[in-house]
Amino acid sequence: MTPAQVETFFATLQRANPHPETELAFTNVFELLAAVLLSAQATDVSVNKATRALFARAPTPQKMLALGVEQVEQHIKTIGLFRTKAKNLVATCRILVEQHGGCVPRSREALEALPGVGRKTANVVLNVAFGEPTMAVDTHIFRVSNRTGLAPGKDVLAVEQALLSRVPAAYRVDAHHWLILHGRYVCTARSPQCARCQVSAVCERRGV
Repeated sequence: MTPAQVETFFATLQRANPHPETELAFTNVFELLAAVLLSAQATDVSVNKATRALFARAPTPQKMLALGVEQVEQHIKTIGLFRTKAKNLVATCRILVEQHGGCVPRSREALEALPGVGRKTANVVLNVAFGEPTMAVDTHIFRVSNRTGLAPGKDVLAVEQALLSRVPAAYRVDAHHWLILHGRYVCTARSPQCARCQVSAVCERRGV
């Protein structure tokens, strides 16, 4: 896409959804971190179902730590990799309590040092909780960026860097939400809904 087409792409998505939000359910920054940690290879719907009761019992790192791995497992056993995720979540809570006063840190380095927290999870927390203009490239964003010609790249880091350089500053904070939602509901992996796509006029429609 040309810079003018990129501008049109995001201006169109902004008009359709001026205030995009994550579909993960949370009430505080810790719950957001926990939900994103649990969402790897799982849908937001399945994570929300699993965390509804979990967060009611343990909405803070201290309470989650007190709950322990086995009880966390029982709450999240309906989502993939639940045993590994339970261990990582409890270990993360221990670090939050012992090293960060029970608060979620605001730096990428500190976030990525937490068990089970990679670059994508850190990007989501930095963006959603702290308003940083990060790009959390998941399978939807990777597909949309390559298929449309918005920000082609061979891997997620290449796409992230391309997006950061190509997305106009005015759209950068909300861009990853628009791209995820577009990929989830319109530019789907199978049978993309091109006929009802609002940005089809600037899409290069590559074979992805």
